[in-house]
Amino acid sequence: MELTSGQKGGLIFGGAIVIAGIVLSTLVFPFWNLIREDVYEEVTILANQDGICYVETEDNVPKTIEDCTKNVGDIVTIKFGRDLAWATIVEP
Repeated sequence: MELTSGQKGGLIFGGAIVIAGIVLSTLVFPFWNLIREDVYEEVTILANQDGICYVETEDNVPKTIEDCTKNVGDIVTIKFGRDLAWATIVEP
Protein backbone atom coordinates (compact mmCIF):
# COMPACT_ATOMS: atom_id res chain seq x y z
CA MET A 1 0.00 0.00 0.00
CA GLU A 2 1.40 3.34 -0.99
CA LEU A 3 0.47 6.59 0.74
CA THR A 4 -0.52 9.66 -1.19
CA SER A 5 1.24 12.95 -0.57
CA GLY A 6 -1.75 14.20 1.47
CA GLN A 7 -1.65 11.11 3.67
CA LYS A 8 2.11 11.51 4.17
CA GLY A 9 1.62 15.15 5.16
CA GLY A 10 -1.13 14.17 7.59
CA LEU A 11 1.06 11.46 9.10
CA ILE A 12 3.95 13.90 9.55
CA PHE A 13 1.62 16.52 11.07
CA GLY A 14 0.10 13.97 13.45
CA GLY A 15 3.55 12.72 14.48
CA ALA A 16 4.69 16.29 15.14
CA ILE A 17 1.64 16.88 17.37
CA VAL A 18 2.32 13.70 19.34
CA ILE A 19 6.01 14.59 19.79
CA ALA A 20 5.10 18.14 20.87
CA GLY A 21 2.65 16.71 23.41
CA ILE A 22 5.29 14.40 24.84
CA VAL A 23 7.83 17.23 25.09
CA LEU A 24 5.33 19.54 26.78
CA SER A 25 4.15 16.90 29.22
CA THR A 26 7.64 15.87 30.32
CA LEU A 27 9.73 19.04 30.14
CA VAL A 28 7.36 21.97 30.52
CA PHE A 29 4.70 20.55 32.84
CA PRO A 30 5.89 17.35 34.54
CA PHE A 31 3.22 15.20 36.13
CA TRP A 32 4.97 15.14 39.50
CA ASN A 33 4.31 18.90 39.88
CA LEU A 34 0.69 17.94 40.45
CA ILE A 35 1.63 15.85 43.50
CA ARG A 36 2.23 18.09 46.49
CA GLU A 37 4.83 17.26 49.08
CA ASP A 38 3.44 16.38 52.53
CA VAL A 39 4.77 18.63 55.27
CA TYR A 40 4.66 17.79 58.98
CA GLU A 41 4.91 20.63 61.47
CA GLU A 42 4.34 21.16 65.18
CA VAL A 43 1.99 24.11 65.73
CA THR A 44 -0.14 25.78 68.38
CA ILE A 45 -3.91 25.94 68.02
CA LEU A 46 -4.79 29.65 67.69
CA ALA A 47 -8.58 29.33 67.61
CA ASN A 48 -11.31 26.70 67.69
CA GLN A 49 -14.63 27.82 66.27
CA ASP A 50 -17.30 25.13 66.33
CA GLY A 51 -14.88 22.30 65.59
CA ILE A 52 -12.74 24.13 63.03
CA CYS A 53 -9.28 24.95 64.35
CA TYR A 54 -6.95 27.56 62.95
CA VAL A 55 -3.15 27.42 63.08
CA GLU A 56 -0.26 29.40 61.60
CA THR A 57 2.59 27.55 59.88
CA GLU A 58 6.10 28.41 58.73
CA ASP A 59 4.96 28.87 55.11
CA ASN A 60 2.75 31.81 56.28
CA VAL A 61 -0.41 30.19 54.89
CA PRO A 62 -3.02 29.95 57.67
CA LYS A 63 -4.37 26.40 57.95
CA THR A 64 -7.83 25.20 58.90
CA ILE A 65 -8.42 21.84 60.56
CA GLU A 66 -11.93 20.40 60.38
CA ASP A 67 -13.44 18.15 63.08
CA CYS A 68 -10.97 19.53 65.60
CA THR A 69 -11.42 18.71 69.28
CA LYS A 70 -8.31 20.50 70.55
CA ASN A 71 -8.35 23.62 72.72
CA VAL A 72 -6.73 27.00 72.10
CA GLY A 73 -3.07 26.81 73.10
CA ASP A 74 -2.71 23.04 72.55
CA ILE A 75 0.41 22.02 70.65
CA VAL A 76 -0.23 19.45 67.91
CA THR A 77 1.54 17.96 64.91
CA ILE A 78 -0.22 18.57 61.62
CA LYS A 79 0.18 17.26 58.08
CA PHE A 80 -0.56 19.43 55.05
CA GLY A 81 0.32 19.78 51.40
CA ARG A 82 2.78 22.56 50.66
CA ASP A 83 0.99 25.90 50.12
CA LEU A 84 -2.47 24.45 50.83
CA ALA A 85 -4.86 26.04 53.33
CA TRP A 86 -6.10 22.90 55.09
CA ALA A 87 -4.40 20.38 57.33
CA THR A 88 -5.05 17.34 59.49
CA ILE A 89 -3.83 16.53 62.96
CA VAL A 90 -1.54 13.51 63.13
CA GLU A 91 -0.30 11.58 66.12
CA PRO A 92 3.48 11.69 66.52
